[in-house]
Amino acid sequence: MNDKFDELAKGLAQSVTRRGALRRFGVGLVGIALACSSALAQQLSVWSAPVNLGPSINTEFSEFHPAISSDGLSLFFASDRPGGFGENDLWVAQRPNRTAEWGPALNLGQSFNTGHGEFGPELSPDGHWLFFATAGLAGGNTSDVYAAFRNDTNNDFGWGQPLSLGKGVNSSHNGGGPTLFIDPTTGAVTLYFTRLNKPGQGNWDIYQSNLDTNGSFNDAIVVSELSSPSEDTHPTVRRDGLEIIFSSTRPGSIGGNDLWVSTRATTRDKWSPPVNLGPAINSEFFDGAPYLSDDGETLIFSSDRPGGFGSNDFYTSVRKKP
Repeated sequence: MNDKFDELAKGLAQSVTRRGALRRFGVGLVGIALACSSALAQQLSVWSAPVNLGPSINTEFSEFHPAISSDGLSLFFASDRPGGFGENDLWVAQRPNRTAEWGPALNLGQSFNTGHGEFGPELSPDGHWLFFATAGLAGGNTSDVYAAFRNDTNNDFGWGQPLSLGKGVNSSHNGGGPTLFIDPTTGAVTLYFTRLNKPGQGNWDIYQSNLDTNGSFNDAIVVSELSSPSEDTHPTVRRDGLEIIFSSTRPGSIGGNDLWVSTRATTRDKWSPPVNLGPAINSEFFDGAPYLSDDGETLIFSSDRPGGFGSNDFYTSVRKKP
């Protein structure tokens, strides 16, 4: 284990050591309540018709891979808009309250962004860690998953140096689309992400890697019930761990990429056969890169459907608990 990864491993280990898992990652009583009322957590209304986020955030360029902070005031995403360092960069937009328009997006800078593409930002539940993928930091052609830590969760530019998640997650194959799940009943930490197998060995599949007690990620394994011979990417897991939404080109899709959903009764169970979210969400155009808000009631995703501002735009859909 190299020194940089050892630093990350120790930080994560401190975050999730038994009671520390519920404290540091911000699960606490809210997470326990969700676990004790999983039936209620699944009783949600249908998704509303998607709405374009508008010109305060969407541009003629591509907006991709959204991740919103738990307070709803910061939106991290990938984009190839001008002002970056090459290909897709990581950006953040802020707003003073949940009903305000987003302010101008700002580039996260050279600590994250390189001449290669950066994509798939994901915040840990407590907001202290930012996960993402890039090939640029290692200077190679294969994208790996990284994480950066900040002490102040209100400082969107206070990140430390990004650190590789190590050989349990990263390999000679391209990886990306990380999403972190902390089981509210046990504190166990699972990283879901996608990996592109070598030509002739399949397509992008969904993998998971569990955090060991020593703070390192175990060897990733494919999640067979969520993966198919088609492209399966960018999973997002509801905080109670009972629902996962991802993008796929599998048979039954309305367009090239659609959003699909799978559920499970408890976090010990396998995921159910994925179901297409249907024409209320999906279109005959590209629909992908989903992100679920902390309360599971807002879905943000990218689409190049007509009526946008150009290339991929962000759209939102909402649902409510009864």
